Amino acid sequence: MSKLREGCPWDKAQTLESLRYLTIEETYELSDAILNNNLDEIKKELGDLLLHIVFYAKIGEEQNAFTMDDIIDSISQKLISRHPHIFSDVKVENADQAQANWEAIKLKEKGRKSVLEGVPKSLPAMVKAYRIQEKARGVGFDWDNATQVLEKVFEEYRELHKEIKKGGSHERIESEFGDLLFALINYARFIDVNPDDALERTNQRFIKRFNYLEEQTIQKGKSLHDMNLDEMNVYWNEAKLKMKNEK
Repeated sequence: MSKLREGCPWDKAQTLESLRYLTIEETYELSDAILNNNLDEIKKELGDLLLHIVFYAKIGEEQNAFTMDDIIDSISQKLISRHPHIFSDVKVENADQAQANWEAIKLKEKGRKSVLEGVPKSLPAMVKAYRIQEKARGVGFDWDNATQVLEKVFEEYRELHKEIKKGGSHERIESEFGDLLFALINYARFIDVNPDDALERTNQRFIKRFNYLEEQTIQKGKSLHDMNLDEMNVYWNEAKLKMKNEK
């Protein structure tokens, strides 16, 4: 990295700010590799992320702000501090208690007034909702069981349906729809499903099926614009069956 910063015009021009969006992109590429369970790609994407960390460390060193040693020491101290059940005499019975301790220590360390201050504002909305709910759970603000949460999902659905049926304003419908999504994300958490992963896998299945639909249409000399929905559904169902048999 030192040689790159000295000799490469592009590397020399980079700043903390210019690297930020590239790091976000690399993180999503790692996410894709993990969802596809492609271990070779995961290895490569982790390398890309590591490169970014080294890059940030080099820039920090040039600005006399921090070094790679400082970064590693910082995370080491954090892990020791937030795992008193490993490095001290605190006892925990399960993962929930360990997480609750983590959140309590984090709140004290950072001098925050709310546990939710630790949720980045720029997170995608679905991931943010999931993290908000996890943070709230860490201090005991949570449902007792999945059945209660599912009832809340049904309740929010009924409220949305009622608002639509009576011709409510766009703002009211949007609000009720948001409540339903939040409740679904909560339910996903209780049944140990990551909603963002689940939705992305559904996105991928839809893309594969739609691509099959397009390919079959082209092979038969047709155009999607000239087909009705029933005709499209024939190929769509073929794609579903094909994907099911490939599992």
